[in-house]
Amino acid sequence: MNAFEYRAPRGLDEALAVLREHGEEARVVAGGTALVTMMRQHLVRPGCLVSLRDVQGLNRIEATNGALRLGALVTHREAEVSPLVRERLPVLAETFRRVATVRIRHMATIGGALAHADPNQDPPVTLLALGARVEIRGARGHRELPLGEFFRDYYETALEPGELVTAVTVPLLPVASGATFLKFLPRTADDYATVAVAAIVTLEPDGERCREARIALGSVGMTPLRGRVAEALLPGQRLSESLLQAAGEAVKGAVDPLSDHRGSAAYKREMTGVMVGRALSQAWEAARGAR
Repeated sequence: MNAFEYRAPRGLDEALAVLREHGEEARVVAGGTALVTMMRQHLVRPGCLVSLRDVQGLNRIEATNGALRLGALVTHREAEVSPLVRERLPVLAETFRRVATVRIRHMATIGGALAHADPNQDPPVTLLALGARVEIRGARGHRELPLGEFFRDYYETALEPGELVTAVTVPLLPVASGATFLKFLPRTADDYATVAVAAIVTLEPDGERCREARIALGSVGMTPLRGRVAEALLPGQRLSESLLQAAGEAVKGAVDPLSDHRGSAAYKREMTGVMVGRALSQAWEAARGAR
């Protein structure tokens, strides 16, 4: 690696001051699972590394106003095993459990993963389906963005220079809702998915017809994506094989995958349709059981 200055502020205001001081030369590190690898590969060469590990107040998981708030320094493992997450949003705990290996999950942080904006990551898929919002702090104060607006492009977010992700707020599911996260792995558990899908289905009072559905997709575009055309087919409908096939076909037009060692673009597009059908079926059954 290149030589760099290392700073470890203990407060958020101090961290923001260090970022202002060093400008574009500064890079923020939390778990380091992505940044350190990029530094070793000389993809990034920061003049100053600003560690957030000692910043107080960013590692809490809290219930607030019908939502869960996860601080930016909460690790994937902490989210996975949190009794609060498991009870209130089990699909989110399950998603974190599926990330890579336990060694990675013990280090990788929620805020760091979001700021890294790798479209192949698992948690953003479920967070997008759940309607999560990202909390951001910078020199000009505090702001929030829906996760779908936070991701701009491949490894690119809406963060302005000197801004930090401080938390993500995730709404709880409505009553009579079911959710699932599925991914197809080409090789081992620590590889990225060929396709990842999160689906949420909320049923009408009759327990059969869909009131609302949300579909999010990962590893098949420059950012995590919503399958809005497929979603629009579902309200008012009863679960059927023909409906699942139609949703799977509709979602293929939303994706723009790249060919790589995990599969060709055409293969990923076909697998997206298959995985969406499976995810919707499982979410629908879970919603029936949640009534």
